[in-house]
Amino acid sequence: MVVFSYVGKKLEQLCSCLSTTFRFMWFLVIYLYHYVVRRMNPFSIEVFYFLFVSCFGFLILNAMDPRTTTFTPRKLDLFFTSVSATTVSSMSVVEMEVFSNSQLIIMTILMFIGGEVFTSMVGLLVRSFSRRGSIQEGGRVNDSMSDLGIPPNFHDQLELGTIANPEFESSKSDIFDLGYESEPHVADVEELKYKSIKFLGLLVLGYLLLVQTLGVFSVYVYLNIISSAKNVLKQKGLNTFTFSLFTIVSTFASCGFVPTNENMMVFNKNSGLLLLLIPQVLLGNNLYPSVLRFSIWSIGKFKKKDETSYLLNNTQEIGFHHFLSHLHSSFIVVTALVFILVQFILFASMEWSGDALTGMNNYQKFIGVLFQTINTRHTGETIVDLSTIAAASLVLIVVMMLVSLLTLLFILHLVNIDKIVNQFQTIFISNKS
Repeated sequence: MVVFSYVGKKLEQLCSCLSTTFRFMWFLVIYLYHYVVRRMNPFSIEVFYFLFVSCFGFLILNAMDPRTTTFTPRKLDLFFTSVSATTVSSMSVVEMEVFSNSQLIIMTILMFIGGEVFTSMVGLLVRSFSRRGSIQEGGRVNDSMSDLGIPPNFHDQLELGTIANPEFESSKSDIFDLGYESEPHVADVEELKYKSIKFLGLLVLGYLLLVQTLGVFSVYVYLNIISSAKNVLKQKGLNTFTFSLFTIVSTFASCGFVPTNENMMVFNKNSGLLLLLIPQVLLGNNLYPSVLRFSIWSIGKFKKKDETSYLLNNTQEIGFHHFLSHLHSSFIVVTALVFILVQFILFASMEWSGDALTGMNNYQKFIGVLFQTINTRHTGETIVDLSTIAAASLVLIVVMMLVSLLTLLFILHLVNIDKIVNQFQTIFISNKS
């Protein structure tokens, strides 16, 4: 009994100590947020975030032993790798097979928290937290704080960037009638806006987890069923689950890191694996805004909520640069598919009988070219040795990397496409009447 009493007292002391530590850490986080983060400009917040995560990742990578004993990466190489994983740039100065299983998992975490979808989700949740505090204090919130403090008109993001056009955004409810009320009858508009931003943040979180969980599960099952793919991992000494997790997170975040030295070239004949990765490329990049809006519309159809109605009818008011109007989202889908189709036709016509695709049947070539085409402008994963393709194909790849949806959206902004659509709608209605 004395022993149990002694252990019970020690556990009570430990719990009390942990509780005090947790309260102190929570107080520190709240203090830093209110008196440091909210006073910083958006650029400083992003720089601090990525520098802190990169340095923290470097310290962990440096504390772990690599897989090989004959070669140890330099500290500068590890720091470069950490920065590259955090910023999802996928530039590497060390062969990927040098890293141990633990180091690969750390790199996976860095890519996950550095991806565009994750950072945008954090920004939404921070905004909802800030708005909740201001509502409780009886004040109003300054909407200059968007994702990680980015103002609503700050739309020059890479790849997923958009051009701010108030007339374009305000026309969405007039052009497309989605069956929602123009404005829910709610006493407190600020409260509704807070709930809508919080709902959008939670939806992005669910989207992020659902898409990647399904991706990891499907790739893991494929690798365990298809012996040719499984043998590649066995020969290289790679853990199947780690490879699945690492590859899906990297692909979804548009990073392009793969745990093999040859990237995806060792899997160029595994068409099923390539097909599983293609949706991750698109859902984590170009189609993210469109799928996000479609998800909100679908939820509103099956379970109408004030939040979904407010989001669909107040796109510009939300100030989230990945949440676009119906017309804008539709243009993104169309232009993305057009770019893919054009590059697929050109690349296939030049490389179908070339050395890069030697040893593959027609089906494998079709899927391989499709995978290569989609990855050119996004993730950067490759199934061919770029040194073996024609010079014209290299020029095509360079051009497609330079071309983004931002170019077309800028053109649409210049020609005021929303005004043109409104004119056509007016003519159609007048003729109908």
